[in-house]
Amino acid sequence: MTHVLVTGGAGFIGSNFVRWAHARHPDWHITTLDKLTYAGRRENLADVMDSPRHRFVHGDIADAGIAAPLVHESDVVVHFAAETHVDRSIQSAGEFIHTDIFGTFVLLEAAREAKRLRRFVQISTDEVYGSVPSGHSRETDELRPRNPYSASKAGADRLAYSYFATYQVPVIVTRASNNYGSHQFPEKVIPLFVTNAIDNIPLPLYGDGLNVRDWLYVDDHCSAIDLLIDKGTPGEVYNIGGGNEVRNVDLTGRILELTGRPDTLIRPVADRPGHDRRYALDTSKLRGLGWSPAMPFEQGLDATVAWYRENEWWWRPIKERDENFRAYYQAQYGDRARS
Repeated sequence: MTHVLVTGGAGFIGSNFVRWAHARHPDWHITTLDKLTYAGRRENLADVMDSPRHRFVHGDIADAGIAAPLVHESDVVVHFAAETHVDRSIQSAGEFIHTDIFGTFVLLEAAREAKRLRRFVQISTDEVYGSVPSGHSRETDELRPRNPYSASKAGADRLAYSYFATYQVPVIVTRASNNYGSHQFPEKVIPLFVTNAIDNIPLPLYGDGLNVRDWLYVDDHCSAIDLLIDKGTPGEVYNIGGGNEVRNVDLTGRILELTGRPDTLIRPVADRPGHDRRYALDTSKLRGLGWSPAMPFEQGLDATVAWYRENEWWWRPIKERDENFRAYYQAQYGDRARS
């Protein structure tokens, strides 16, 4: 039995990976470690909570007393746990530094003492490259993060590599483009805009809407991580991108089409500080290992919109009764709307 520790496994990408791995690896025993902050939810793991091959541990990666024993008993660590939202990092950066950098340090310290660990997958982001006016970011490109979130991820990314170079911890770093799919907390653009459209609430579109993101279906991200656990080379970085570059304004229009709502719901708001104009990844290194994304963007977006339409029980309590979300939404958009 292979013992796999998934940190942040009750969040969006982490829970999708837990469900993915549980369904495809009957020889894996998966431990989910999650602090259950506002974006981590037990409901995301409902399909596996009662499985004898899954264990849930409520705890903080920055607490060595909890995290270290779990690392020591693992063959593989997949480290998703992080504060992840750019807008929140601009409002308050301290939690990002503590969780994303110090929390990663705690896990790496445990990893360098672990006897059975054969892979430590550090989940990073394409945002560490900064804005990319043209071309595509390669794994060897300079890191130029432009907001506290991406800076904290760049710090954790390079800290993880240093533990490979210094202590031979079997680290692999992945840098993925923007993920979308089910179970994503409705502060991120796709679930926010879909659920706002369902309720006929204006969609707050930043600036001129011409910022470009490369969209990656979350199951395709999971399949790439799964492959790298087996075939990745320790010490290496791998870009994971969907190859779907879409302007935010076009994404917004497509969401309105899929929900049957008019363009008049688009509400331009003042752009956020340091808003990166474009991200794009060169994924040839990962494709050389045999990976390619399976989900066409139009089909994936259609499926994602359908999931939020059919699962109001999941997101409506967040948007209507979660004081954290309501306070965030008011602070982020309430005073920034412009005609």
